[in-house]
Amino acid sequence: MSDITVFAADKFITMDPNMPEATHVAVRDGRVLAIGDAQCADAWGPVQHDDRLKGATVLPGLIEGHAHMMAGAIWRYAYVGYHDRIDPEGKLWPGLPDADAVVTGLKDYAKGLESDAPIVGWGFDPIFLTSERLSRDHLDQISPDRPIAIIFSNFHLMCVNSRALEMAGYDAGTNVEGVIMGQNGRPTGELQEMAAMFPIMRRLGIDFRGLSQTPEAIRAYAKVAQRAGVTTITDLFSSMEDEDVDVMLEVTSGDFPLRIVPVLGAMGDPATIADKAERLAKRSTDKLRMGAVKLMTDGSIQGWTARVRWPGYIGGQPNGMWNTAPEAIYALCAEMQARGIQMHIHVNGDEAAEVSLDAIEAALSAHPGQGHRHVLQHCQMMDRDLYERAAELGCCTNIFSNHIWYFGDQHVALTLGEDRAHRMDAARSALDAGVPIALHSDAPVTPLGPLFTAWCAVNRRTMSGRVLGAVQCLTVPEALYAITMGAAFTLKLDSEIGSISVGKRADFAVLGDDPTGVDPMALKDISVLGTVSGGTVHLL
Repeated sequence: MSDITVFAADKFITMDPNMPEATHVAVRDGRVLAIGDAQCADAWGPVQHDDRLKGATVLPGLIEGHAHMMAGAIWRYAYVGYHDRIDPEGKLWPGLPDADAVVTGLKDYAKGLESDAPIVGWGFDPIFLTSERLSRDHLDQISPDRPIAIIFSNFHLMCVNSRALEMAGYDAGTNVEGVIMGQNGRPTGELQEMAAMFPIMRRLGIDFRGLSQTPEAIRAYAKVAQRAGVTTITDLFSSMEDEDVDVMLEVTSGDFPLRIVPVLGAMGDPATIADKAERLAKRSTDKLRMGAVKLMTDGSIQGWTARVRWPGYIGGQPNGMWNTAPEAIYALCAEMQARGIQMHIHVNGDEAAEVSLDAIEAALSAHPGQGHRHVLQHCQMMDRDLYERAAELGCCTNIFSNHIWYFGDQHVALTLGEDRAHRMDAARSALDAGVPIALHSDAPVTPLGPLFTAWCAVNRRTMSGRVLGAVQCLTVPEALYAITMGAAFTLKLDSEIGSISVGKRADFAVLGDDPTGVDPMALKDISVLGTVSGGTVHLL
């Protein structure tokens, strides 16, 4: 049998300007050998032809540059979000439209648990409530005796019942930032950001690391990715203890259909974090790429914890919270730049982006060097002046376009107002300023699906159907580039993946229609038929 396989498809869209389209691609040793027609690899010796992709349009394997590995295993908890969601097994979970529906749904869910087990839900978002916010009083209706915790969709907030507050020692005398107090002087049950949430998580056994680092969680992640046409994905805030890496190396060996890029969470002493990142980089394989770090600066806009510039939030809420104080951001940036370690920096609010760019500029001044490709992540409120600064500093951006559809209407009405909402997730401004961009879902915050994310960036439709910021729309080719070559560039993997080019990994997304041939409004409806990873076909 020949070691060269020639795949045939209706069309290969390569993202390679030298050969933008083809009908056949030859693969040897897991890499692209030739591109063209049925005879494209004849000069290389005997070939075997594979027609399993006929009838499909094939893109480079889609790349999700900002997601979290708990996107698979989080489904062990009850989904209580506003939007319909589909779990890794393909089961539809209908959305819950209000607090009463959440209470009813969790009462039903609790019937299947042991009588003393904590009740944990996820995916809730207060921005869709039309009256009061979810509180301990709502959750006490489910059970006053069992601890209950509801993790919000942004994973920056949660709401707990009275029993859980009691277990953590939160009461009227508590003075902890993020423990929200009501007019009666007692905790409402809402907890904002990790410092306030962690005592509850520890006592209820809610372990984000445990949701990410088991063999079952990693395989579930691969299943979610395959359904979305993704062949390379991040885990963009990971503790990565030695035993975690051992598990990931074992699971991702062989014909595992996914390349994972876990990024070390940078919380703590900068030198210690840099030392660990350098050790991890030496353990990388083709399917497991390590060595970058993730800084967590501010919170979430829809949770009112992102740091936004003047005039702040339209409801008059305080101007967000710092998960990492500005002086610590400066110290981390200086250390990572000095050591040549790539940073991914969470910036939802424009104040967080400004502080982060200031810190990067200071680090570059102290430790000059090109090719760092530090990536600002989310970039929800960055405007042209911030994108131009990012371009000057050689930074990339990974833009959270899904927010336009999921939360755009609410941001107009409740958080930022009409003017600033029009420039949210301003991908066009980024490109015009010369900034390399990717687009992402932040799964499980929103569902993993790069074609849907591209649809959001192209059409900028909200749930009500309005176009939010038409001047910021991308073209279909620009959006497709952002979820392939653009994302590969932000991960420093563009020499290996992101296009169907000779010498690159034979990673493909197999689609049921041509995304460049359908109406742009139909982009999100294109079916994913499977993936090809390193030349191995994985059809759904």
